[in-house]
Amino acid sequence: MTRGSPADAVIRAARLIDGTGAPPIDRPTVVVRGGRIHAVYAGAVPPDRLPPDIPVRDVGRDTLLPGLIDAHVHLVLPGDGTPLESTVQEPHGTLAALALRNARTALGAGITTLRDCGGMDRVTLDLKRALTLGYTVGPRLHVCRWPITITGGHCWYFGGEADGPEGMRRMVRGLVKAGVDFIKIMGSGGGTVGTLSSRPSYSVEELAAAVEEAHRLGRQVGIHCTCAAATRNALAAHADHIEHAHFSRGPSGSYEFEPAVVDALARTGTPVITTLCVSHYMVEALGTRAITTAAERAALDRWRRGLEHHLESARRMHNAGVRLIAGTDAGWRHTPFDGLVTEIELLCEAGMPVSEALTAATSGAAQVLGMGAETGTLREGTIADIIAVSGDPLADLNVLRRPTMIMRAGRVLNRDTIIPQDPSTGTCDDPAEADSVVRGCV
Repeated sequence: MTRGSPADAVIRAARLIDGTGAPPIDRPTVVVRGGRIHAVYAGAVPPDRLPPDIPVRDVGRDTLLPGLIDAHVHLVLPGDGTPLESTVQEPHGTLAALALRNARTALGAGITTLRDCGGMDRVTLDLKRALTLGYTVGPRLHVCRWPITITGGHCWYFGGEADGPEGMRRMVRGLVKAGVDFIKIMGSGGGTVGTLSSRPSYSVEELAAAVEEAHRLGRQVGIHCTCAAATRNALAAHADHIEHAHFSRGPSGSYEFEPAVVDALARTGTPVITTLCVSHYMVEALGTRAITTAAERAALDRWRRGLEHHLESARRMHNAGVRLIAGTDAGWRHTPFDGLVTEIELLCEAGMPVSEALTAATSGAAQVLGMGAETGTLREGTIADIIAVSGDPLADLNVLRRPTMIMRAGRVLNRDTIIPQDPSTGTCDDPAEADSVVRGCV
């Protein structure tokens, strides 16, 4: 593992998309100093305006973008269809290795920031610490430790069961003490056996107690909502984000869109983390199998209806002015950790312009998560999380699928040594961390 301060560099490219939705910059020059963006220039730059003795990296006809942000993942889940009830029986050391593999897969796809929405005990907190110390390579992590859930509720296995207003307050206090970045609450059931996605799990009073305590302690709150009633409760409790915002009506997989809920989301300005990927990848996984039973056919049909409904819901939310942020739910069911581009494509399929969909996975996500001053854009002062792709993603999103350059906090990483099959060591350091942290890089 190599130790040292963040590198300085001058990067030239054919164009630059800064992540804000602004028009691309032609022939940009980006100056990186101390792991942060020092300056961004358009067109030819006189040599006397560039710092001397800094290496120049010319990526030719490629496009520069901010490192991508996946606003909803579960690092301790494999994303290969393994049931949650089986995964959580693995030893914590095994889950830590899985979480590291998943994080590196995401980084290899140009995703430089992950918001983890719940895992087993301290696994994600410990991984974040290992990354901070420079013991391995990975994206920036924004973690909640585990989601708060009712006794026996969705993802209760993770350890976050709490009931009643005072129980919610105690749980929030304990999570903040443990060092979480935000609070996640399961406002309805989900895929956990014995829970109901079509019914809210907490009362408004319980949710409000948790939100009030989290805000008092400087933490945002995201609430998992798979039915309209749960979203109404979350809005009444003043949640900062809604995860999923589905409209499930019953165990049969039926849905009923409720315009009043969407109007309330738009009126309050509460953003929704979309996770359209889950249904897409479930349809893909089930569709590749030989369908031999009525139950298998019914499952495929149910997921297809779900995908259609979620796309239509996203379209109607977007049209109503609801702020949509790209999250994949990676790890859950068959959702991979390099699938964020698919989420962006699905947002476009739901009617979002390409530039806006890119913003939902860059500056929009960073702002919603309270990280806008640090990442999500290519502008002076932000951490130098930069990717390059061969072509123009505004014309073809598919070019995002294999970045030609990945820079994490000023360090250019070798994509082929990030992926889990090659266990190279090291990390790129983050200049935002305390000076006492031991830094390293690949």
